[in-house]
Amino acid sequence: MFADFLRRLTAPQPEQMPDGDARLALTALLVRVARADGQYEPAEVRRIDRIIATRYGLDETETNELRSHAEQLETEAPDTVRFTRAIKDAVLYDDRIAVIEALWTVVLADHERDEREDALLRLVSNLLGVNDVDSALARQRVEKAT
Repeated sequence: MFADFLRRLTAPQPEQMPDGDARLALTALLVRVARADGQYEPAEVRRIDRIIATRYGLDETETNELRSHAEQLETEAPDTVRFTRAIKDAVLYDDRIAVIEALWTVVLADHERDEREDALLRLVSNLLGVNDVDSALARQRVEKAT
């Protein structure tokens, strides 16, 4: 189902992603971070749903459909390095900071910070080209809000 998408995602010179593909890739990244600690909690699923519904103006059916596709894509997607490279190429810097904030809200949805989630967030921030200061500030904004 995602063979074409994954082929474009892992191409040596990936093309700019259309909006629908970028939505799917970003949602799959949210799922990947939520699953990083080996648990995929209902609170994390609800947080992902809230993020994508708000970010993309989706109704409940559209939200569930996008998340379901993203969950499947995440299991089939390549390593995080190639996966995030395509996102980096498709998303402006300020929007990547917003992605980092969204990822932190998912990590903190279950009110627990796991070292595997922290490590993945550090890696993803770096791969998305978000500097350490902006990444730390994004985390602090999320911690303050929760």
